[in-house]
Amino acid sequence: DEEPVFAIDHTIAQAWWMKPFLKLARALPLNPAKPMSTRTLIKIVQGGDPLVIFPEGRITVTGGLMKVYDGAAMVADKTGSMVVPVRIDGLEKSYFSRLTSQHVRRRLFPKVKVTILEPVKLEVPQEFKGRQRRTAAGAALYQVMSDLVFRTEDIDKTVLEKIILTANERGMKQLAVQDPVTGSLSYGKLLTAAAVLGEKFEHLYASQQTIGIMLPNANGACATLLGVMSAGKVPAMINFTAGAANILSACKAAEVRTVLTSRAFVEQAKLGAVVEEIGRSVEIVWLDDLRAGIGLKDKLLGLLRKTTPRVARKPDDAAVILFTSGSEGTPKGVVLTHRNILANAAQAASRIDFHSGDKVFNVLPIFHSFGMTAGTVLPLISGVPVYFYPSPLHYRIVPELVYASNATIIFGTDTFLSGYARTAHPYDFRSVRYCFAGAEPVKAATRMTYMEKFGLRILEGYGVTEAAPVISINTPMYNRSGSVGKIMPGMEYRLDPVPGVENGGRLYVRGPNVMSGYLRAEKPGALEPLEDGWHDTGDVVSIDEAGFITIRGRAKRFAKIGGEMISLAAVEALAGELWKGSLSAVATVPDARKGEKLILITEAANATRADFLAFAKANSAMDLMVPAEVRVVAKVPVLGSGKLDFAGVTKMVRGEEDLKVKAA
Repeated sequence: DEEPVFAIDHTIAQAWWMKPFLKLARALPLNPAKPMSTRTLIKIVQGGDPLVIFPEGRITVTGGLMKVYDGAAMVADKTGSMVVPVRIDGLEKSYFSRLTSQHVRRRLFPKVKVTILEPVKLEVPQEFKGRQRRTAAGAALYQVMSDLVFRTEDIDKTVLEKIILTANERGMKQLAVQDPVTGSLSYGKLLTAAAVLGEKFEHLYASQQTIGIMLPNANGACATLLGVMSAGKVPAMINFTAGAANILSACKAAEVRTVLTSRAFVEQAKLGAVVEEIGRSVEIVWLDDLRAGIGLKDKLLGLLRKTTPRVARKPDDAAVILFTSGSEGTPKGVVLTHRNILANAAQAASRIDFHSGDKVFNVLPIFHSFGMTAGTVLPLISGVPVYFYPSPLHYRIVPELVYASNATIIFGTDTFLSGYARTAHPYDFRSVRYCFAGAEPVKAATRMTYMEKFGLRILEGYGVTEAAPVISINTPMYNRSGSVGKIMPGMEYRLDPVPGVENGGRLYVRGPNVMSGYLRAEKPGALEPLEDGWHDTGDVVSIDEAGFITIRGRAKRFAKIGGEMISLAAVEALAGELWKGSLSAVATVPDARKGEKLILITEAANATRADFLAFAKANSAMDLMVPAEVRVVAKVPVLGSGKLDFAGVTKMVRGEEDLKVKAA
């Protein structure tokens, strides 16, 4: 109710076109980079005047949140003032915007929306002083601003509705998806294909609520996914690398009676035996045959109906069923709603600046939660083209295609990224702006290789299928090697104590991106909701004073040896540093004297326990972290997502152990 003082950049204040506006408002030109500016602002607030600050200090040129100056945060902290977050939407589309046509589609009279959130106080620990306090205050204000960006995103829609909205906003002729076989599809063609398939699925499977999809990363998989959504059905994404038994277990849990796949894919992936086995329990539908039955009339109707889903769905309805990796047992069905997926996409977009000038190279399978949300949905709703490639294991081909496609954003696991680094030319990743890694810890050797060979910083993140999947991520502004970044805006967390583990605990998370519940094979179709919305990640983590999360290991992957808790992941990290470029894994076997003992298997030729012992001592590691035995194997078990197959590793280790016992 009082006229505020506007703090504005002194360079802009000098512009001739700005001077008439300065006479209409109480403006204070200042340089955000100069420390004395902060004192001037503090005096204004202490004098009782409301103050309006643009904490980025400049007009955005990315379309996303840019650097937030610590000075603005110090004003709020020093004066104890409440911060009222304000977002202005729409003006960036005007012809006066600093953004280019890469970022936005310009309008003559764009609709402008101003959102004002409730006042908040910056959370800065009282014991912090000086430079440490200034940095912490800046980080706290950045958290408030990224929370503002997330909360003002419209997630009250379905995934398909959001993609249609983006297509209308950016233009139906804009590139949406590409793959090396079928070429490129614009938003218009992709949505037309989804409408045509949606019409077919709606009538062919009227009595079925869930439809299985078993396809590789390709344009057809994306169109099929959206087609099933358009038909009002729930797509269940089948992990074709899991084996027939796990696939049938997944189908049983989600009550899948029909699985959509392709003859060409089954033939190339050598899945004939798997498909034959699952075909005894579920109906296999060949999309090749379905496509042959689509005529001109179907295509014309699809063209007319492309901007409207065939069956209306609500944001809190199930959008997709993904399945846990099965690394520790039978896969569980994870039911994610439209709101879950869009919330996670909005959370990621509030921290990373995506725009239509980017191109995502998605090599992670679409049945993988990261490949689904970050690699498919997030780009499509952000107007960012996606280049699909079906196999992350083609280490020679992937870098070449990244180079040829001019991709700017790539995803991978440490295993995949280190594989690409071995074969890639130093210039192959010249266009890449962001390289994100997850699913397993990134080794220091991989990080160093990417920095030295490609000049790329690997941004490590952390997620679980149940959180759609991103829980935390490092960003260009807030990055700490060895950590998995800060928790996403809009999420809550708690750490429950784990016996024997100090400075950490078992991580529980809650938020708009966390699933609605599990489906289990023991109770087909029965949704098992979370208790009070909290999900137990099963991971033991520590969180430092700056909010960075460090993964200590799976709760189930700690061994108790001589009364001490030993992280198997920490032992594997040591092995990864010792035998660079070779995959290693650890499992436990019972031990009469110490309770448990560690057995390490590795693909490194000539690896010995003596080498590991010497390396562990040189790196000041505990003696208990040294495995009782080191075995060289031809191949360490790995899942299709790139993660270690813990169950497979344990079977391999204990199987050999049993044979030794019998032989003895």
